[in-house]
Amino acid sequence: MSDFRTIPDRLLIAIGGNAIHPENIKGTPEEQIDIALTMGRALVPIMTLGNELIITHGNGPVVGKIHLRQALSRHRVEPMSLDICVAHSQGGIAYLLMQALENALREIGNKRHVVCLLTQVEVDPDDPAFKNPTKPIGMFYDEAEAKAVAAELGWEMREEKGRGWRHVVPSPRPKHIVDISLIRALAKHGAVVIAGGGGGIPVVRRSNGMRYGVEAVIDKDLTSAHMARVLDIDTMMILSPVSRVAVDYGTPRQRDLSAVTVSEMKALHAQGHFPPGSMGPKVEAAIRFVEMGGKRCIIGHLNEALPALRGETGTHIVADHA
Repeated sequence: MSDFRTIPDRLLIAIGGNAIHPENIKGTPEEQIDIALTMGRALVPIMTLGNELIITHGNGPVVGKIHLRQALSRHRVEPMSLDICVAHSQGGIAYLLMQALENALREIGNKRHVVCLLTQVEVDPDDPAFKNPTKPIGMFYDEAEAKAVAAELGWEMREEKGRGWRHVVPSPRPKHIVDISLIRALAKHGAVVIAGGGGGIPVVRRSNGMRYGVEAVIDKDLTSAHMARVLDIDTMMILSPVSRVAVDYGTPRQRDLSAVTVSEMKALHAQGHFPPGSMGPKVEAAIRFVEMGGKRCIIGHLNEALPALRGETGTHIVADHA
């Protein structure tokens, strides 16, 4: 395995939606501001390194709440399509993060700027995901509530083992990140760039070059992996509420993973250790990132970002020959 102690000059950090909006909060503005500031302080040690830094974030819990609010008020206010809901969540979350990251930097006298770029991501209109919704968004329901919501709103609901039922929507793969050149330019200029939030606003591009939104939520980890490789960034971090990826999670046989090759990770994934609604997309994105030429993908805890980057904690996925 490689020596993980070297700090990269260019880095992409993907922050999970559940880290931004944990299950145990109501989601009040005060709660969200406090969480964002805590997140900013946790990332200060990395932001002050002076490297090129791009931050992406999830939006599953938040976009689900936006969608639900619209559904409940649909008889009074005309609902927006899911792509516009993604745009709303992207802008709202990025606003809180941008403010919190800059405030955390100002607390220590650092004048580095943080910017947000509203990001569209092109998908294939024929992606099979449109016929097989798998992306969970919004809150958890018990079985009776889920059936009632499905009957009333026509939503497809799916159970996450041991956690409850959630609304699932199509999650097509990202094909092209619109305005990727602007993300590159802003990062090279020295700003911390927040982009690709919630996986990006899902759009399709017609033969005439015009783009249109579609009803979907793209997985933010897959978009993050794609963005990092297009920008030739060779280290990516996926930060979540767990310190390491584990196999046999929640059982007496649970084992945390430290340094793992892509082949080992793919074998464990095939054995069903990483569920689609939780760790699965993160592991899939890590594998994809390394197979596309990335040197290292780290999955770790938000509050341990710098130690994970130094190789002191986290799960580090690397190529077989590393």
